[in-house]
Amino acid sequence: MYLHWDEQRITDFSEKNINTMYNRGFVCVRPENGLMQQTRSIRINLSKFDLSSENKRILRKTEGLELNIQSIPYSQYSWEIGKMGKDFYEQKFGDGTFSANKIKELLTGKRDDFNKLLCYVIPNEVRDLSEDMSEKLPKDSVGSTSPASKDPSTPLRSAQDDNAVGYCIAVETSDIIHYSYPFYNLHSEFKNVGMGMMLRAIEYAKNNGKKYIYLGSFQRPGDIYKLQFSGMEWFDGEVWSDDVAVLKDVLDDEK
Repeated sequence: MYLHWDEQRITDFSEKNINTMYNRGFVCVRPENGLMQQTRSIRINLSKFDLSSENKRILRKTEGLELNIQSIPYSQYSWEIGKMGKDFYEQKFGDGTFSANKIKELLTGKRDDFNKLLCYVIPNEVRDLSEDMSEKLPKDSVGSTSPASKDPSTPLRSAQDDNAVGYCIAVETSDIIHYSYPFYNLHSEFKNVGMGMMLRAIEYAKNNGKKYIYLGSFQRPGDIYKLQFSGMEWFDGEVWSDDVAVLKDVLDDEK
């Protein structure tokens, strides 16, 4: 069950209202259009965000991973995308967590809330280079000679041609991004894909003048990775706080 204290259904999908709801601790959720739940939300105040040495290490290890922003409905949807998402959530969280049909519905149906698909690809030339270099360099160096990422606004040729390794279903306004439902190929030869995806979304949000990027709820021990970023804030049910120690105590008390 998704941790939440309150639930509202909105019909006003203006950016102003979406921004206000997120600032009140509500996030868009997948069951139905306009459904928002108030939760222990995690966000990054991007005016206070800087890459840590660990963040930079992950970016180096995933160099060549490209972020491309697409609108929802997503015209290039294929059954492989739904299967990737289903397999990811099934392996991470158990059977029936997120069906391929629900992913297809979110990406191709009529929704007024989820409006962006973050597509992560490793172009053929980068994949070929990494495979070639893996025979010559230490394991930790694979991908470190890959070319820089392209402009996220550049249209994809196709998900298959560009070797898509991951996606994230998201909400975007002029002020925020909600990095909501990420999934990726758990069997990719490229390591640290999940964190590489998130870091590129954070960089995209900061570089495009967003105030916040929301990373979902903090409700289980596995969510601890969300606390590593500078500028991190969490919603306690009433106000936003940047006290990580208190948040960790809350989680310990709930175990």
